Amino acid sequence: MKLILTRHGETVENQKGIMQGHLPGNLSKQGIEQARKLALRLKDEKIKAIYSSDLKRAVDTAKEIARYHKNIQINFVQDLRETDLGSFTGKCSKDIDFDYRPDDVEGAASMQKRAKKILDEAYNKYPDKTVLFVGHNGINKAVISVILNKPSKDMDKIESQHNTSISIFEIKEDKKHIVHLMNCVKHLKK
Repeated sequence: MKLILTRHGETVENQKGIMQGHLPGNLSKQGIEQARKLALRLKDEKIKAIYSSDLKRAVDTAKEIARYHKNIQINFVQDLRETDLGSFTGKCSKDIDFDYRPDDVEGAASMQKRAKKILDEAYNKYPDKTVLFVGHNGINKAVISVILNKPSKDMDKIESQHNTSISIFEIKEDKKHIVHLMNCVKHLKK
């Protein structure tokens, strides 16, 4: 399976430094433009399935991409949601003590479990096709960590995923996956 992994466009909340977690998020003007450029970059890909987080910022990004892929239904799934930030949700990142992690913040192992579940589901349905995942920084890092067979404790070592970045992987049955592209934003420079 060819997997294209992307993150939603920039949100108003991103601009303000607000920790969104499971909040819906609203694409900023720049985020709308990023989604448009991402859609143009992906328009010639032979995408057979789109899986998107069900949070508004990802939904809006996925719908923009789907405009160029008319006969594809978007699968909105909770497994591609951002990290559940618990009591950090809605707070400004500059006001948070990241050395303290509340018990209600989702851990990396839980994120990897969600990532593996959605990867397995997509691979079982579309083993020889191109599939697009539209997610968020945290869940995309979890997906990448599963693909690269990294332990959950090393998930934070994976580079943060830029808004509307593109990563492309070849997912193989023998688990010897190939990375073709990682966190690319060249399409935003056009």
